[in-house]
Amino acid sequence: MTVETTLPAQGWWNGTTPGSIKSGYEYCMAADLAHRAGLKSVTVKNVSFDQLVAGRTNTYDIALAEISITAERAKVVDFSIPYFDSNIGVLVRKNSGVTEDNIKSKTCAAYTGTTSVPFIQDKLKCHVRIYPNSQTLYQGLLSGQVDADFLDTAIVLAEAKATGKLDVVGQYKTGEKYGAIYPKGSAKKAFNQGIQTMLKDGTTDQLSKDYLGPAFGGDPSSVPVWTIK
Repeated sequence: MTVETTLPAQGWWNGTTPGSIKSGYEYCMAADLAHRAGLKSVTVKNVSFDQLVAGRTNTYDIALAEISITAERAKVVDFSIPYFDSNIGVLVRKNSGVTEDNIKSKTCAAYTGTTSVPFIQDKLKCHVRIYPNSQTLYQGLLSGQVDADFLDTAIVLAEAKATGKLDVVGQYKTGEKYGAIYPKGSAKKAFNQGIQTMLKDGTTDQLSKDYLGPAFGGDPSSVPVWTIK
């Protein structure tokens, strides 16, 4: 089974290159799906997130990359049933003074292809800067180019823990859910059934406990929920 993702994604895919990954929530999820489908091996491919959600790559069986299900993306790829709930988190430098009340006066950043881009542009309406990928997004924050990064709460919690220089100070409830994607027109019934079984038998809960909790360094539900003012 060929599975595509976007690295790095600590907790979800533990490793920096496809060949180095042997654990993580989505890696183990992919391995479990392959086993349930009677497939003997998993080949991991690292691709651009923007290309993935835009349907510009199709040499894979399934993609798992913390992908929020949206109607726009569903025009060019097929989604699985949801397997994880996610909000948009606010990542800042420690002691930055960024708050729910002053966020609109700050320079906010997201990276291309993510649902955070239309959120900060059209809903929050702060000063916006867009980066090409997660690495440049985080570097822009660490170097002081921007005041806050916007990305899924679970993902930015992991980044804050990894750097030791950042904090997740808030999150916005967006009702987003992660789904696996398949090349358009190739929806895999067996994979969907496998995901449903993992949700029902507690496999996904155990994967979250084993990999996401330690990677996040905190419970996403404990992050204060902000509202747009």
